[in-house]
Amino acid sequence: MQNDPQLWTAVDEYAEALLIGPDEALDAAREAADEAGLPPIAVAANQGKLLHLLARIRGARRILEIGTLAGYSTIWLARALPDGGTLTTLELDPAHAAVATANLERAGLADRVEVRLGPALDTLAQLIAQGTEPYDFFFVDADKATIPQYVEAALALASPGAVIVVDNVVRQGRLADADSTDPAVLGVRRLHELIADEKRLDATTVQTVGSRGHDGFTLIRVLEA
Repeated sequence: MQNDPQLWTAVDEYAEALLIGPDEALDAAREAADEAGLPPIAVAANQGKLLHLLARIRGARRILEIGTLAGYSTIWLARALPDGGTLTTLELDPAHAAVATANLERAGLADRVEVRLGPALDTLAQLIAQGTEPYDFFFVDADKATIPQYVEAALALASPGAVIVVDNVVRQGRLADADSTDPAVLGVRRLHELIADEKRLDATTVQTVGSRGHDGFTLIRVLEA
């Protein structure tokens, strides 16, 4: 009974109904993603709310998101910004970026969000080379094989005390499989090795179950930039 995905989903739905409720802009973003044929891999509503709360707790004024998809998580994060705050989100696929841009405009957030199109590592390198103002919150939700490089770039762009959230790191428990040859699993294992060796980072990884199945996230605090 406890290892029951239907039960996990029911718990998510119960908590979301009481603590989040319906939201026109977020619901429209999901519908637009479905209509455009985007993969159904956006964060769940309760996970979006968690990102929102973490960004607010951090007092984030500048947020960098790696992996936009349809902009669902982007909406949650952008709503956490204070007046004058900004969010930059990086997306590889032009079709995804177009859907996200429309969703952000519908949500009334286009004035505080920049969608940057292109390979994320290239964009990150440009931001570093430009000496852009540091960011104080990062959400990394892109291809897992490249996760260590994304986090290294985030560290180069972070202010002291910045928070980095990396999604989908448990991989249905395969994170613990030392014999895996899956590039995504190898990527998240390298991420953990990087964190363990990097004295400027303090982190934990939390397993989750819910409407998105068995997975988890890594929560990182940048001790010094």
